[in-house]
Amino acid sequence: MSAPPQLAQPESPSVAALAQATQATPGHFDELRGTVARATPAPTPHAPEAAVGNPKLTEIWRQFFSTLENDSAADMDQRAANLARQVRDNGITYNVYADENGPQRPWSLDLFPLIVDPASWQRIEVGVLQRMRLLERVMADVYGPQTLLHDGLLPPALVHAHPGYLRAMHGVEPVGERYLHIAAFDLARGPDGNWWLEAQRSQAPSGLGYLLENRLAIAAQFPQAFQNLGVQRLASTYRALMDSLKAMSPAGPDAHLALLTPGPYNETYFEHAYLARYLGLTLVEGSDLLVRDECLFLKTLKGLVPVHGLLKRVDDQYLDPLELRADSTLGVPGLLQAIRAGNVLVANAPGSAFLESPALLGFLPALSRQLLGEELSLPALPTWWCGERNAMEEALPRLADCAIKPTYPGSFEQGGFEPVLGGKLGARALDEWAGRIVRQAEEHTVQGYSPLSQMPTWQASTAGAPGRLRARSVMLRVFVVSDGAQGWRVLPGGLARVASAGREITSMQRGGSSADVWALTRGQVDHSTLLAPHMTPESLMQRKRLITSRAAENLFWLGRYTERAENAIRLARLTLECLHGEEQSSAPLLSWLSQMAVANTLVLPGVPSALQAPRVFERSLIDSLGSSSGATSVGYYLRALKMAGSSVRERLSQEHWRIIMRCEEELFQRCAAQRQRADFSALQALQILKDSSDHMAAITGAQTDRMTRDDGWRLLSIGRHIERLGFLSSALMRGLDIGSLHTDGGFDAMVELFDSAITFHAQFQQSRDMAALVDLLVIDRDNPRSISWIAHTLRGRLARLAGSDPDRLCALSLKVPDPRTWGLAQLCDEAPDLVTPAQKQGDGSEPGDPALQYALLKDVLYQCTQASFVVSDDISATYFTHSGLANHSLGAA
Repeated sequence: MSAPPQLAQPESPSVAALAQATQATPGHFDELRGTVARATPAPTPHAPEAAVGNPKLTEIWRQFFSTLENDSAADMDQRAANLARQVRDNGITYNVYADENGPQRPWSLDLFPLIVDPASWQRIEVGVLQRMRLLERVMADVYGPQTLLHDGLLPPALVHAHPGYLRAMHGVEPVGERYLHIAAFDLARGPDGNWWLEAQRSQAPSGLGYLLENRLAIAAQFPQAFQNLGVQRLASTYRALMDSLKAMSPAGPDAHLALLTPGPYNETYFEHAYLARYLGLTLVEGSDLLVRDECLFLKTLKGLVPVHGLLKRVDDQYLDPLELRADSTLGVPGLLQAIRAGNVLVANAPGSAFLESPALLGFLPALSRQLLGEELSLPALPTWWCGERNAMEEALPRLADCAIKPTYPGSFEQGGFEPVLGGKLGARALDEWAGRIVRQAEEHTVQGYSPLSQMPTWQASTAGAPGRLRARSVMLRVFVVSDGAQGWRVLPGGLARVASAGREITSMQRGGSSADVWALTRGQVDHSTLLAPHMTPESLMQRKRLITSRAAENLFWLGRYTERAENAIRLARLTLECLHGEEQSSAPLLSWLSQMAVANTLVLPGVPSALQAPRVFERSLIDSLGSSSGATSVGYYLRALKMAGSSVRERLSQEHWRIIMRCEEELFQRCAAQRQRADFSALQALQILKDSSDHMAAITGAQTDRMTRDDGWRLLSIGRHIERLGFLSSALMRGLDIGSLHTDGGFDAMVELFDSAITFHAQFQQSRDMAALVDLLVIDRDNPRSISWIAHTLRGRLARLAGSDPDRLCALSLKVPDPRTWGLAQLCDEAPDLVTPAQKQGDGSEPGDPALQYALLKDVLYQCTQASFVVSDDISATYFTHSGLANHSLGAA
């Protein structure tokens, strides 16, 4: 009997065919086809879905998809997976609120770019440049003669009542005679195919860093299309911005510029660190800076360094606690006075936030005619400020077709609220909003609504559903940056924000995503880079990297938490192995392990010791591994390591940061999963600890071999050696006091804790002689885990940090015991006629007691342990606090 014929499997459609079958929602402009989408009749056998009322793609999109004609949905799924992996590996994050107790949210990036043809881009450029000139004139008038207010062209309530208007800056001429250096304009393409202005950002617009990452990621996914379409590059515009800021600053081309960030808890901190690295700026927080004699300085390890310009990402109201918000910890006391004195350029000039009010859009056409003598070429969506009675009466009947926005966005003291779409509200809700508008008219602005254009996005395959293209609403953010004497230029590209499925609000905080923007050019593609040509020896010396006191402190603690995490992992593994090993009944060993676990907070002090209740002790140790509170065990140290690293992201390689993130995330995830199954055994805990140890080996390797040996790295290394010196010295001293070293299990455990088992057995075979142990773990200068090597290295790096001559040690180095004075014979003398550290503390020991054995060795270990605490405190006082600067004047007011 013959087998039935096999049915042919249908071929997966190409991406080009999927694009032809994709259509925008009726009523929305379809970016793929360059026309408004219309409702189409149902397909029939003679008219398939892809052909029913579905116009052809525009020429630019046809060219784009022609480079993918051989790609199927499976190929697109692979590209999307590669893109997601790249975002994750590069550590690109965006958080609504940074949560130190949870994983950071990866940046959301769609696979396909938004492509803008040359004609459309030229119209956008002309329109936003005109608006930039207008906003600059408005700023000059509001902080100068205020003619617009006096003549009634601009309502005083939109200026003086706005929290973004800073009275302290009135009459201040900005450094470089320019208020605005960077502005962002949010554009929406309506059903008519024209671009409309929806909002403008002038205070501290975000996106300049994210769009760079978007460009690098998407151009790598579609290299042929990127090359063929003539996409304009971005680097020359960034260079123009940097050249402009330097030229306008008080120090000219030699100016020292910095990027002021709120810090690693800010939702866009990744962008701040990335942008600072790309532009060659020093990334600073407010605590890194101080004002002296009306000048701004950066606190560094080498003292105070002048700062001539700030690219700020801190909202204006937090910039100066002396004159603005007194509760701000993000700003710099006296900064406004330094600005008024003309000693520092700030981009943008403080006080521009009132320009972001949506109500202002309704007044800009008249202001353009007054100030520029021109009609605005880029229209804004119709806007009514309800503070004007006539406007309110005209707007109220339109609420169902409009968006309701706060006049003073971000100010909840002045009626701030989240914008709402009237079309999404029922009749009762619309009546309630109308009542609010009538009662607090000035606080409400009504803006016309236009369906957003829709671009193609890739929806990856899921169980039972193949991957496909899907049209989603999009809004375009365009950036205008300073270009020196030429005025401003438009960044050729931008940041597209894509709404989530079925929504019209393109908010990253509400589940939206981003897309790269390809602005096409008819002319030559600019291949400029930010690399400075013809570097001279003098300029190379000036580019030596500054180490801020904050960055130095975070690097110091990065090193300390790295070592603490390693120590905790090694001690936890050793403890669990011993509890299930051949010596699990050895009282000295169990006593030593218990004391070490409590001293290093792997278990809490109230937990019964391993000698009293070994299973209770073991369970407490295992439960603490993945905890970030209570016992500061492995999870606590890994999370602290991640937080210290996040504060110096700009100094870590992508691989270094990625392995830190992976190590912390995997430990917490695996520990949580084991707890849920209620069978978290010692064997499973050991496997988790082993994998964490492998991650730590990669982290320490990156710190040792992948970081520049500057003062920041020296502090990281010093932090590690301080922790290692204190941990290993105290561990050996406890072993001597308890007597665990006189047992086979205790002897072997000590060698394992020092990570020297292989070396010991290679040199001494199965010997358990104390002299051999002391020689390798204390005296041997070739063993990087020996007390002698650690002390010697720490002394040398402290001297190098202080700038001492090679043959002289600094005062701080001398606080670490000198290993050259240690002799093996003396340290191995079991009962020398000396007074021990314990006797010094008055414990009542008498000569001849067992506690006095190896008294000289114990004294050396005691000195090393105490030196780790003393040196740590002295480093903080010397390099981080700058307490000696606190009494200096900020300058006259």
